[in-house]
Amino acid sequence: MDLNLFITYWPMLLKGLIYTLYVCSVGIIIALIGGLILHLISRLKIPFIGLLYATYLTIFRGTPLLVQVYLMYYGGPFVGVELSAEQVGILGLGLYGSAYFAEIYRSGFASIPKGHIEAAYDLGYSHRQILFSIQFPQMLGLIIPPGINQTIILIKESAILSIITVPELTTAAVTMSTQTFSVIEPYLFLAVAYWAITFLVAKIGQWCENRATIHLVRS
Repeated sequence: MDLNLFITYWPMLLKGLIYTLYVCSVGIIIALIGGLILHLISRLKIPFIGLLYATYLTIFRGTPLLVQVYLMYYGGPFVGVELSAEQVGILGLGLYGSAYFAEIYRSGFASIPKGHIEAAYDLGYSHRQILFSIQFPQMLGLIIPPGINQTIILIKESAILSIITVPELTTAAVTMSTQTFSVIEPYLFLAVAYWAITFLVAKIGQWCENRATIHLVRS
C-alpha cells in the first residue's frame, strides 16, 4: 500500500467526502419531508389521491435508483427539464427516499394503540390536537430504527451518483484509481469513509431513540 497517494490526493478525497455529506444531507431531508407529506395526503381517504399515492410508491420502490437518476438526467431535456448533475442527485435521493419514508411513517402511525386515540377523543381533544399531541410524539419514537436504516441505505446508494458525474466521494476514488492505476488505496479509503459515515449515523440514531423512548419503562 502506497500511503503517499493519500498525501497527494487528500484534497480531492476530502472535497468528495464533503460533497457526499452535502448531497446526502439535502437529499435525505427532502425524503423525510416528502415522505411525511405523502403519508399525510394518503390519510385523506380520497380514492384518486390513494391511487396516486399507490402509483408513486410502486414506481419509486419498484425501480432501481440508478434507472431513476438516468431518466431524470438524460431524459429530462427531452421533456424540457434540464437539471445539473447535482440537482438530479439530490432530487433523485429525495424522491426515491420519500417513497420508503412514507411507508415508515404509515407503519409508525399504525403501531399506535387505538385506545390512546379513543381516550383522547373522550377527553375532548380535537383531531388536530390528537395528531400533534398524541400520535406524532409516539410515532417518532417508533420510526427511528427503521428511519435510520433507510437513511444508511440512502447514504450508500448515493455512490451511484458518480455515474452522472456528481463530484462526490466515489467519483474522487474512481478518478484517483484511473490516474494512478491503483485499486486498493482509493477503494479502501472509499470503504472506510462510507463505514465511518454510516457508523456515525447509527450512533446518532441510537441516541435519538434513547431520548425518544426515555418515558418507557424498561424491563
